[in-house]
Amino acid sequence: MATNAEILPFHHQTILTFQTAAALTNYGGVGGGSSGISTASQLAAAWSMEDHLFQQTELPVLTRSTHHMLRFAPYAIPHRPQLQPIPPALYLQHAAAAAAVHAQHHHNLQQRTTSPASPPPTEGYHISNLFPEILELIFNELSVCDLGRAAQVCTAWRDVAYSKSIWKGVEAKLHLKRSSPSLFNCLVKRGIKKVQILSLRRSLKDLVLSVPALNSLNLSGCFNVTDVNLGHAFSVDLPNLKILDLSLCKQITDTSLGRIAQHLKNLQTLDLGGCCNITNTGLLLIAWGLKKLKHLNLRSCCISDQGIGHLAGLNKATAEGNLELEFLGLQDCNRLSDEALGHIAQGLTSLKSINLSFCLSITDSGLKHLARMPKLEQLNLNSCDNISDIGMAYLTESGSNLNSLDVSFCVKISDQALTHIAQGLYQLRSLSLNHCQITDHGILKIAKALPELEHLNIGQCEGITDKGLQTLAEELLNLKTIDLYGCNKLSSKGIDVIVKLPKLIELNLGLWLKR
Repeated sequence: MATNAEILPFHHQTILTFQTAAALTNYGGVGGGSSGISTASQLAAAWSMEDHLFQQTELPVLTRSTHHMLRFAPYAIPHRPQLQPIPPALYLQHAAAAAAVHAQHHHNLQQRTTSPASPPPTEGYHISNLFPEILELIFNELSVCDLGRAAQVCTAWRDVAYSKSIWKGVEAKLHLKRSSPSLFNCLVKRGIKKVQILSLRRSLKDLVLSVPALNSLNLSGCFNVTDVNLGHAFSVDLPNLKILDLSLCKQITDTSLGRIAQHLKNLQTLDLGGCCNITNTGLLLIAWGLKKLKHLNLRSCCISDQGIGHLAGLNKATAEGNLELEFLGLQDCNRLSDEALGHIAQGLTSLKSINLSFCLSITDSGLKHLARMPKLEQLNLNSCDNISDIGMAYLTESGSNLNSLDVSFCVKISDQALTHIAQGLYQLRSLSLNHCQITDHGILKIAKALPELEHLNIGQCEGITDKGLQTLAEELLNLKTIDLYGCNKLSSKGIDVIVKLPKLIELNLGLWLKR
């Protein structure tokens, strides 16, 4: 039996669909079957029509002629032929059959669960024709939020959006409120290796075991993290975990550091800033187990010179030390003295950056030890009240390789310190002198000696005037950022000069003029 897709030929070039023939068959009480088809052919032959082709995919629509006579014609055809009027009974039967076909077609569309794929354009270029590799390059430029939206467009985009190369370096930020195996599976499928926990109400063990490739875990600010939580999570070896941030997790103690030192042997970055319960014992455990550690932040920890000695490996019988350390953060560790700096200079010879800001017990004598460290590049002495011009002289005696120095709020620093800096720290690219007792004379010294200086902070230095800015504009042509916050002796004339620096990209003028 013929299907609905088949068409029946008639005289000349006119063709009729099988459905239309069936409608004609019923006209006048003619029966079905092969005889019905023959009768329909005779009726259709008698029905004179202009030469035209009715396509199977087209449905008849109602139109009106100039005489308001109902007719049927295919839609989406630019030139509609004028057809002979037909008996109303025949038209109504044909329209009913067409409506039934249209209703069935609409029902089938509603039953479909997914939309059919759009056919590619026949001519030109289209995004649906791009290779997956090209789509990956495009998706790499999207934010995480936009990438999620793109993955919902179609299955092809969704598959590309799951490519691990696109999610490389992305950090997932999670609220761990309940067990989420499907969430962890999504992390693994996308190849995500960095996770930040925003809030924690469950065990961390599910996360570290479900994402074995995890190499960065950030728990900063999770105040309810305890030694018990970390004990469960770090009960097995985690060789891939290299970055651990526990800053402001104030409930953890040296017990957690024991677990970390035992099972996280490949850890390279450990942030313990604000963990006020960490003591020298914890540093001994770190020195014993974390041989590959390169970045250690101990801000506001309750440690002393003895703990720094453990890190430096001064007692090889107990611990070899963290001899590969490149950054050591000791901000606000007020129990440290110059002796700690001696331990650092003796054992941590690979150190490139050290933060001693707010260490009130550090004096000029301690800087003698730091001057002996050839690899030291960045030194932060912000708010070290006992550092003076003499300490700057000690620091420059051995030809230090420092490229960044911060002595902001060291109230004993004056123009004499700038003279010492100009005579020895030729590689400086960043210098911070906020709220120091300096004047235009000191500015002249460093401007002449440090032509490669790129970042200069002299905010709240009340001795700086337009003359000093004129000197900076003439000598420091590589300057990119300058902080003039609170320099209230400056005028518009001086500002106009400094803004003309060719490479300047950032200028802080807050409170530069008294109101």
